[in-house]
Amino acid sequence: MTRTVFCRKYQEELPGLDHPPMPGSFGLDIYENISLRAWQEWQQLQTMLINEGHLSMRDTQARRYLMDQMQKYFNNEQHDRPAGFVDPMQNKP
Repeated sequence: MTRTVFCRKYQEELPGLDHPPMPGSFGLDIYENISLRAWQEWQQLQTMLINEGHLSMRDTQARRYLMDQMQKYFNNEQHDRPAGFVDPMQNKP
């Protein structure tokens, strides 16, 4: 049976992650409140932010920046997007 969560990003009951995506309380919060769909979409956005911004994951400031952007993304707050990015959810009928 698929595990479901009430997704903070989409405000509806959706399939959840199989396990916390990272250790600690933030990973547990994601596991309990973020859907698999939102997590996968974040991973795509994160990849674009890393590539477009030429971020190094060895850089502490880059990692902090991504954590900040992740929290904003999941909380439906204003977050950075790569140049030319068009959110596919805004074009839905």
